[in-house]
Amino acid sequence: MVHPQSTPPVALAATAGSESRRKAWSLTALLVVLYVVNYGDKAAFGIIAQALGEELGISAAQIGLVGSLFFFAFTVGGFFAGALNRWMSLRTVLLVLALVWAAAMLPLVVAATFAVLIASRMLLGFAEGPSSALIHTAAYSWHPSSRRGFPGALLASAASVAKIVLAPLLAYLSVTFGWRSALITMAVIGIVWCVFWLRFWEVGPYIPAKATGPAKKARGAEDEDTAARDSDEPRVPWARILLTRTFLTGVPLVASIYALVTVVLTWLPSYFEVGLGFSRLEAGSMLAIPSIVGLISLIGGTLLSDFLLARGWSSRFVRIVGPSLLVIVGGGILCLLPSIENAAAAVAIVSIGYGVGVVVLPLSNAAVSEICPPQQTAGTLGVFLALMAIGGLVGPYVTGLIVDAAASPGLGYATAFQVLGIAAAVSAVLTLLFADPERDKVIVRGAAAQA
Repeated sequence: MVHPQSTPPVALAATAGSESRRKAWSLTALLVVLYVVNYGDKAAFGIIAQALGEELGISAAQIGLVGSLFFFAFTVGGFFAGALNRWMSLRTVLLVLALVWAAAMLPLVVAATFAVLIASRMLLGFAEGPSSALIHTAAYSWHPSSRRGFPGALLASAASVAKIVLAPLLAYLSVTFGWRSALITMAVIGIVWCVFWLRFWEVGPYIPAKATGPAKKARGAEDEDTAARDSDEPRVPWARILLTRTFLTGVPLVASIYALVTVVLTWLPSYFEVGLGFSRLEAGSMLAIPSIVGLISLIGGTLLSDFLLARGWSSRFVRIVGPSLLVIVGGGILCLLPSIENAAAAVAIVSIGYGVGVVVLPLSNAAVSEICPPQQTAGTLGVFLALMAIGGLVGPYVTGLIVDAAASPGLGYATAFQVLGIAAAVSAVLTLLFADPERDKVIVRGAAAQA
């Protein structure tokens, strides 16, 4: 008989295979909301870029530079994901990061200068950098390796959800109450999320993670058993994981697609407004259109991938070949953009070219997580996603340079999307030729056995 006073304040961690799937999906949804906040913070800059540029008197290249500096800080921060995962529990580290995101929104509200803009965006980038890997690690802790495609898609769909739900709201607030209201709104949303996180989060059974405070005391001998199991699995030298052909060819592929994602976040409202002639409110709200296409692609593609994996299809075909072919198709579509003169047709071209390619992001993450030991997932994904963020470092600034140098803003934006399409298609060809997560998993685990 268990006495009331002996009941632990935090539920025991589930055993792999016996966990509540309702809890698994509920906590995955909580992480998706955090990722929506993450992308909402990014999208806010694109929404207010024209108004901010007019108030501060900055050029397109300077706006692009701010976007790229954000992703430079994002890239640097990403390399700390593994260390943060060792130093703190997922509960603590994601709480701290979310609070920093909220705080980073506010300096520009108080003092709107170009220097403050750069400093606040770089602080936000540095704090968001480790979060991608940590959010994926937290979500993967509730799902076995063979079923991570759909959870990964839900996380990747956060970018689309942010643009579908938050972008119209932020555009309305910016036009109606001024651009500062958009930043204040994102800060408030982030703080509210932290309250729910503290109340509900528990770590799942599929990836080793720290247990702290009441949960650690409650687990007792179970923690010792878990630690013993973790210690039985040797660590693989990082070079062995990072030099696999799946990792090496996956990086330029996801970086090229991420460059497209960041250009959409930073520049698409400006393209719709300045290049295609839509109003500021219409341009901000229309950010949702390519996101709807991307959301359909993400959900449909990853549900299909998990379905095929469960029926014995190879991971290479499901997570490499299919997505890479879609990137090639999307890149080819974007190459047509400079020759399109009709505004509605241009919106459709951008939406389809962007939408069909983004499915590669969750499936590449799942492929990379497949090749490494579980306790090295956060560190491996941290490096992978940090290198992916190089695309965000390059894309916005180069786009600004192309726009400033073009005969017209519309042609400049169209040319930038064409360049991004070509880069993505070439990277997809390399992945098709060389990546194979099942082969590289065998190579990495062989190294582990020799350790």
